Amino acid sequence: MHFVQAKVILSAKNGMNLYRGCTHGCIYCDSRSKCYRFAHDFEDIEIKENAIDLLEDALSRKRNKCMIGTGSMTDPYMPLEEKIGMTRKAMETVYRRGFGFTVITKSPRVLRDLDLLQAVNSKAKCVVQMTLTTYDDALCKILEPNVAVTSERFAALKTLRDSGIPTVVWLTPILPFINDTAENIEGILRYCIEAKVIGVICFGMGVTLRDGNREYFYKNLDKFFPGLKEKYIRCYGKSYSLMSAHNACLMNLFRTRCKENGMETNPDKIFSYLSDFEDKQTGAQLTLF
Repeated sequence: MHFVQAKVILSAKNGMNLYRGCTHGCIYCDSRSKCYRFAHDFEDIEIKENAIDLLEDALSRKRNKCMIGTGSMTDPYMPLEEKIGMTRKAMETVYRRGFGFTVITKSPRVLRDLDLLQAVNSKAKCVVQMTLTTYDDALCKILEPNVAVTSERFAALKTLRDSGIPTVVWLTPILPFINDTAENIEGILRYCIEAKVIGVICFGMGVTLRDGNREYFYKNLDKFFPGLKEKYIRCYGKSYSLMSAHNACLMNLFRTRCKENGMETNPDKIFSYLSDFEDKQTGAQLTLF
């Protein structure tokens, strides 16, 4: 890992990446793509050491409260978070300033900050977004080798459910010829149903590949699925979007199960929910009057 001084911390849509790079080792990771212009090894985590000061300043200048998000490019709950604590410090700042918070992660390590998640949720809104791609834990260890397996993430979702923290699941990516099966989708959705997630985000049963992450993905296919790289090349060439041949039936299964169990599947509605700020303290006062 190494430290840098950042110039800004919040994006135009109020997202932030406190770290840059990742150690999860997911074989399909889009963040490895060359378009993101990493000037260092992907596993050599860049830490924005002035991120909290920048966040404090940015929030102090906002005229209206809003949701603050993190985790879109780099999982904020990598193992080094236990030592660095940047994610917790950021959430403390968000809470103190009265803003809402949402985080995308694959790690049950988010439960370390359950006290803060609940504190934010008591004043505004706090949503945990968890990525689930592979119901079978043995396969998960191949596809996402350095992070908790799906059953452990499911256990975290249930703890969040019992603690009153709303959750959303990202069902993506689904890799053609690997986990694009009805059994896999059914298994993940059973987890979502039991955990009572609000919604499930899925843009289609497939994966995207660009220069940079394509090479890393194919290298891992050669390692774990001999001969599959050649099948990918025959079927998809250098396409950016690689949709499963079973996309239509799997998406029908996905939408049917979610509708039957009251889970939202419209990405626009889910993103609207994630971005809409709620001031619960003000709401309580209005009720009183």
